[in-house]
Amino acid sequence: MSITKLLGLDKIAKLGQIIKDNGGLKNSLYHLYRTDDLKSGKLIGEDKYGNKYYQNDQYFYGRNRWIIYNPKHGVDYDASMVPAEWFGWLHYKTDKPPTEKAPVKYSWMPDHTPNTSGSSAGAGTLMGSSNAYMPYTTTKPKIESWVPPKN
Repeated sequence: MSITKLLGLDKIAKLGQIIKDNGGLKNSLYHLYRTDDLKSGKLIGEDKYGNKYYQNDQYFYGRNRWIIYNPKHGVDYDASMVPAEWFGWLHYKTDKPPTEKAPVKYSWMPDHTPNTSGSSAGAGTLMGSSNAYMPYTTTKPKIESWVPPKN
């Protein structure tokens, strides 16, 4: 075992490399704010929505593939913004990303749209909505409140 490993200097060198891969200290802090994670890896591909997909097999299985959402969303991103073909790759349903082996596309298949049930600003954002789903009862109440008689 070397002295650098013993003192933990290899971890500091790895942190320096991750900061360099993320574009410097300022960009690394911004990335950490947006995603709560700081990783470095190989860019596998980008979808038509601007999301970028990465892989680094030095991380544990299950954490070695990840997505960086399009920066136009800021911190207002959602997992429903991942198209089905990339979802399959992220969740290990296939080892080949859609950039290597394109998924089958039939004419009857609709194009991907994110879930915007809480969005009034459209499919581009997921902010709160004035027409969001609000559950309400359709059954009559079993107990009616007492109204005092008018004299």
